[in-house]
Amino acid sequence: MSILPSPTPLSYDRQLLAAARTHMANERTLLTYVRTSLALLAFGLTLLQLEPRRTRWVGLGAIGTGLLVLLVGWLRYRYRARQIEKCRVRLPPTS
Repeated sequence: MSILPSPTPLSYDRQLLAAARTHMANERTLLTYVRTSLALLAFGLTLLQLEPRRTRWVGLGAIGTGLLVLLVGWLRYRYRARQIEKCRVRLPPTS
């Protein structure tokens, strides 16, 4: 029976890991905005193709809302990414 040496703990920079998690959360939020806007766009296009006379304004409204959601998501992503970068501070190494 061989005894394996215990692995040495890796020294991760906690702030670097926290910043990476925050960046990934920001990207997931952007992807949620993109998914919602694509669903609205598809719904609007479907309404326009099904019954153009009766559902024209609802379809155009859904398309407009989808584009607006995409724009808001992209602007929010950029704003939060800049905030994340401003908050990164270097801490002294701990022993």
